[in-house]
Amino acid sequence: MNYEEAKKILKKYGQEHVLNQYDTLSDQQKEALLAQIASTDFHILTQVEQIKSVSEKKISPLAAMQLEEIERRKTEFRQIGTKAIENGKIGAVLLAGGMGTRLGFDFPKGMYSIGITKEVYIFERIIRNLLDVVEEIGSWIRLFIMTSEKNNSITQDFLKKKNYFGYDPNYITFFVQEMAPSTDYHGKIYMEETWKMSTSPNGNGGWFSSMERCKVLELIKKEGIEWLNVFAVDNVLQRIADPVFIGATIAQHCTVGAKVVRKAAPDERVGVICLEDGKPSIVEYYELTPELMAATDENGEPAYNFGVILNYLFYVEELIKIKENHLPLHRVERKIPYLDENGHLVKPAKPNGYKYETLVLDMIHLADSCLPFEVVRNKEFAPIKNKTGIDSVESAQALLKENQIEL
Repeated sequence: MNYEEAKKILKKYGQEHVLNQYDTLSDQQKEALLAQIASTDFHILTQVEQIKSVSEKKISPLAAMQLEEIERRKTEFRQIGTKAIENGKIGAVLLAGGMGTRLGFDFPKGMYSIGITKEVYIFERIIRNLLDVVEEIGSWIRLFIMTSEKNNSITQDFLKKKNYFGYDPNYITFFVQEMAPSTDYHGKIYMEETWKMSTSPNGNGGWFSSMERCKVLELIKKEGIEWLNVFAVDNVLQRIADPVFIGATIAQHCTVGAKVVRKAAPDERVGVICLEDGKPSIVEYYELTPELMAATDENGEPAYNFGVILNYLFYVEELIKIKENHLPLHRVERKIPYLDENGHLVKPAKPNGYKYETLVLDMIHLADSCLPFEVVRNKEFAPIKNKTGIDSVESAQALLKENQIEL
């Protein structure tokens, strides 16, 4: 892309200011800015949808497959899931684009060590959990790892140095998450350098579009992978490519499976699986009204009692259909560092603009069907979001030790 082409694109979206300092840049900086403009989807700034509030939605319960039924049918489900893995129909997708900022760690979150007497990295625990299934079944599972612009190189270097913690690198594929521009309240893109627009990852719903952009979808089709188990980097106890979960989703003829846990308290900060206007959906914890929290089912149990843990199984053909229908774009208020008119970097103390994200919960809502699949909380849910307290390094360490995992 040359300067005139970039100028034409920016003018179309009212973002000409991005080139204000172009004449002062070095040749290398000019090239970097033009390349960023060429790879940025400015059209998303016109796509923000008005998201309905809970009061505007028709919310009703979606029954989960609970532990008792799963245990009763475990052999049946395991056989179905094992066959799918043996036939190469299953891929695993690790969402690892984040940094360990909330842990006081300036590197990719997966590189953080949670060990007590030795180094035990988050990446190590995640890969070990997947290796449990590989070794049990005797078939390698293609592992896709989504990184970000900020952590791609260091993540790949770290895992290579650690010999991928025993995982065969021939079955690992990296791809980089798409970035979305960040704007002020008037929709003008912030600059974080004179030669660089401010951007951020396009949300946890952007993983499949990022796969497509990076040509990974071509590999999925070539290898005949039909299902993708997508999961977050921060839950160090989760079971990945779990044959019982896979088998249950297939047996129930659902196009999406969602692992869920019983909520520890009515106001626990987890999204709740439900039906929204008759279709599967997730209500975020901050959207739950007192009425929804108090609602009960026909057995007198809480009607909205199963929280999602960001471990989903998607049918690839369903993902393609979802993408064609377009995910809604969410505009989220954030504190965004930017260059002021004098070229000084400003780090705001309060929100000063928007970042733009797609969310995996919208992928669920666009799907035809979803199976909420209950797992034992203390065996599969040890999220690490904070250094101490709830959902922290400390709580995850305690749960790992409870499950006889040496730290």
